[in-house]
Amino acid sequence: MSVNNPTPDAVSQKRFFGHPWGLSTLFMTEMWERFSYYGMKAILLYYMYYQAAHGGLGFDKNLAMSLVSVYGAALYMSGIAGGWVADRILGARRSIAWGCVLIMCAHVALAVPGGGAPALYAAMILLVVGTGLLKPNITKNVGDLYEKGDNRRDAGFTLFVMGVQIGAFISPVVVGDILTSPDQTSSQGNHFHWGFSAAAVGMAIGLLQYLLRARRTLGETGIQAPNPLEPHHRTRVYGALGGGFLILAAVITILAVNDHLSADGVVDSVSVLALVVPALYFIIMLRSSKVSAIERGRVMAFIPLFIAMVVFWFVEEQQFTVMASYADEQTDLDAWGFHIDPTLVQTINPVFMLVFAPVLASLWTKLRRQPTAPQKFSVGLILTGAGFALLFFPWLLDGPHTPANPAWPLVSLGLIAIGELFVNPVGLSATTQLAPIAFASQVVGLNYASDAAAQGLIAQVSKYYSAAAAGPYFGVIGALVVLLGVGLWFYSPKVHRQMISKPDVDDPANSEKMS
Repeated sequence: MSVNNPTPDAVSQKRFFGHPWGLSTLFMTEMWERFSYYGMKAILLYYMYYQAAHGGLGFDKNLAMSLVSVYGAALYMSGIAGGWVADRILGARRSIAWGCVLIMCAHVALAVPGGGAPALYAAMILLVVGTGLLKPNITKNVGDLYEKGDNRRDAGFTLFVMGVQIGAFISPVVVGDILTSPDQTSSQGNHFHWGFSAAAVGMAIGLLQYLLRARRTLGETGIQAPNPLEPHHRTRVYGALGGGFLILAAVITILAVNDHLSADGVVDSVSVLALVVPALYFIIMLRSSKVSAIERGRVMAFIPLFIAMVVFWFVEEQQFTVMASYADEQTDLDAWGFHIDPTLVQTINPVFMLVFAPVLASLWTKLRRQPTAPQKFSVGLILTGAGFALLFFPWLLDGPHTPANPAWPLVSLGLIAIGELFVNPVGLSATTQLAPIAFASQVVGLNYASDAAAQGLIAQVSKYYSAAAAGPYFGVIGALVVLLGVGLWFYSPKVHRQMISKPDVDDPANSEKMS
């Protein structure tokens, strides 16, 4: 006989914009975590390659870019491991709290002057582990706020993503512009450590409010590990994990000592891992005896959605690399009678998201018959591909050497941001519905691994970008994404049928879970 925890709605009758009050706790936690993440990201690259006289570490610029790329891919891959820890050892709630603690410690390490490269590497490791613990599990907690079939689920995740965008919009302004103001010619040191301190304070605020409010607003949800390690397996599992870490450390040390540990090699290795690890995890789930036949069908339904997420993030994440370069070098930043800072390109996405997220959240709540999740994905890919392909036209009309009017990247990034609203929150919502019980948090980690896979692809494909080839680069990739979106639309009925399949009471695996 199953014992169900009280739903968060039963814990509190308060509402957060018509949603369970617990969403406000998770909203605030995610907002402050994203404030710390995007704030650090706004200044990290400059901190790495600015010379010591200007407050930086003096890294080679290409090496710094490679390290940032590797860091981003590893960050999102770690969600799978963080999901496993929550499912088997800590539970989602404790994983979130420890994730916040590690992220805060990482920013503190960067904030202390004089730490240099060792502090940077230590902070990156802490951020990867901490984010892996937090991201998949806070997403799962959002899904746990809603009963099966609750029509508010997609709207709730859209509001949750608004917290991400608020943090993403405020942080570059506070951390980057006000506190740090990166300037490679500055003799004042650029105050990078002030910026990292602000990121640490932001995460501390998020952690404090989570610890104070979680039990009152979330009840018992996420406290217990859903598939805990059996006592006689713990020693073997912990030993295998410890041995694996020691072997990995030994391999890295040997490569470094023999001068075979190059930045390009690390980037290539992480790119391969970012694609191989999710594929292996899908195989493990599909072959697991703890996954029922119905759940196995839902995992199969998740695969095309996962591929769609990889394609989406492959375009979206290029706003921090290729499109940032386009804004800096191929855009007429004085065309409107005043100078536009190229770093402001990072604010376009959160502004569009904040404007349109409430509209779509309200629409998904009020529509009696809304599009299915695969159909929403399809629309998102079409908008995203169209936005990317749009930058083909200034190249075609004016040639590769004429700077484009700022309206082109503005509209391009705006379309991609609107496309994200059809993919990201819907993907988070679908993931929490499709995950097998035994792999609940780990499948949410797979959702974030789609971003890691995308960044691994970007590290390879972006090598072919140049000012002269910008038009074909944007046009071909954008057109392919649009075609994939159209194809998904026609394939969506089959995916949706697998998503909504009902458990068979005669299924032994399912009956065992219900007993």
